[in-house]
Amino acid sequence: MAAFSARDIQRTQAPPPMEAARGDAAKVELLNRLAAEPVKAAYSPVVLAGLVRAAEFILLMLTAALIHHFYVAGYVGYEPSYFVLTPTLAVFSILVFQVLHTYNLAAFRQPLRSIGRIAGGWGFVFLVVLAALFFLKLEGIVSRVWIASWFLTGLAALAIERIVLARITFLMAKAGRLARRAVVVGGGEFGHQLLRTFGDAENSEISMLGVFDDRGDDRSPLTVEGFPKLGNVDDLVEFARHTRIDLVIFALPITAETRILQMLRKLWVLPIDIRLSAHANRLRFRPRSYSYVGEVPVLDLFDKPIADWDVVIKLAFDKIVGAAALIVLSPILLATAIAIKLDSRGPILFKQRRYGFNNELVEVYKFRSMYVDQADATASRLVTRDDPRVTRVGRIIRKYSLDELPQLFNVVFKGNLSLVGPRPHAVHAKAADRQYDEVVDGYFARHRVRPGITGWAQVNGWRGETDTHEKIQQRVEHDLYYIENWSILFDLYILATTPLALIKSKNAF
Repeated sequence: MAAFSARDIQRTQAPPPMEAARGDAAKVELLNRLAAEPVKAAYSPVVLAGLVRAAEFILLMLTAALIHHFYVAGYVGYEPSYFVLTPTLAVFSILVFQVLHTYNLAAFRQPLRSIGRIAGGWGFVFLVVLAALFFLKLEGIVSRVWIASWFLTGLAALAIERIVLARITFLMAKAGRLARRAVVVGGGEFGHQLLRTFGDAENSEISMLGVFDDRGDDRSPLTVEGFPKLGNVDDLVEFARHTRIDLVIFALPITAETRILQMLRKLWVLPIDIRLSAHANRLRFRPRSYSYVGEVPVLDLFDKPIADWDVVIKLAFDKIVGAAALIVLSPILLATAIAIKLDSRGPILFKQRRYGFNNELVEVYKFRSMYVDQADATASRLVTRDDPRVTRVGRIIRKYSLDELPQLFNVVFKGNLSLVGPRPHAVHAKAADRQYDEVVDGYFARHRVRPGITGWAQVNGWRGETDTHEKIQQRVEHDLYYIENWSILFDLYILATTPLALIKSKNAF
């Protein structure tokens, strides 16, 4: 089964109404209790492993440099051979440790086992280097005492670091910062087998919350392998809006493609990974076709957009470039603020509630462009050409989107906006007197990433008034294209073309 695209899901027919479940009151109470539990953001194991690699590379470089400084430098000075051999050996060691599977959560939790593997890999690296020096007749280019001292000191440093890392990993796991919060969709025999597998696993990296099943309770038990049935797929969508869910696993036959598509039609709007369990399916693919959740083989249906290192890169990009933009644009910000104050009475800024990441409500800052007694914080009425509610200065700053510049404070200080992303729409914004989500099927899929000050739709001319269904449809399609094709270069391109798009635009009033 191939991975599904947004267009595949949008073309799928809506599923029939779900059967009513018994015990609704108890189910709602359990869902509310789980959603109300405080849940901290999870750390990415991929990023953690990358940081450990970097830390161990620095540690090896540092031990080599200290031994060289206190022993070798006083006799032979700073020979180039040491500066070549040290980073080469350190990089080679990290690659060997990677091959020995020492950069995963299981290895971090088991320091004795990982230290044994690291010792073997470290010894292998030095044997290779010594053999190379011998056969190339380069024995004299570095001190043998330096090599021996680095071998022992480096190994000791790595052992201590792994013991400390195991303690840090334990504390993070205890705080719930490493486990992926998961739910299973499907409470039949496949679901029983899957949950039994997770229950038997040691040091599981999955925190299983429960089961969601669209079948009525006469066919679906209230508990599956000790995990509660929390509701149907509609309940899952609402549940994921109120608490952190990282992973959804379908425990369904691989042949049930129609049923899977119908469920995906509801779930694809969420910023989560969606997998199809393949542990009990008779249809087998090549091993490379599978990824793994613990020991369970799965097929990837949907990936959370902008995850792991991409999150770090985009966040750093937003903070650095956003702070620089605030400094560079501060004269324009100041001049706009003065103009607004002189033009009409009222505050310079106003806050508006808009939909943010995963449908969370966020408050964004804007320069006030309307008369204070006619401001429409919920955007229940579209701004039109020559709208009498807009001030003289407001017409200018809205045309060139200068009213959006205070959202840089959201980017740099609050972190609930990005520089580039789908524009955050006001809560009651409408297209032709209909709410946006009523006009566009899958509208909320644009909330799988943080919204941005500018975006792919805006630089393609889809900004301003949304008086027709086509305009909001085009916005959403461009937003989904951005989400599915994101890269930091794409962000740079959008930022670079935004000023030209603002000058050419004729749709903002």
